[in-house]
Amino acid sequence: MQTIILGSYILVWPAITLGMLGLISYAVVRDYREARRTNADMV
Repeated sequence: MQTIILGSYILVWPAITLGMLGLISYAVVRDYREARRTNADMV
């Protein structure tokens, strides 16, 4: 039982990291498209 809990705890971190990376990537792409549409600088 303890092995299952520890294993799931270790395996959940890559899923959280992947979700956060996807969220950040989506936000950057959305901002890039909006900047191109309005002829604004990204930085």
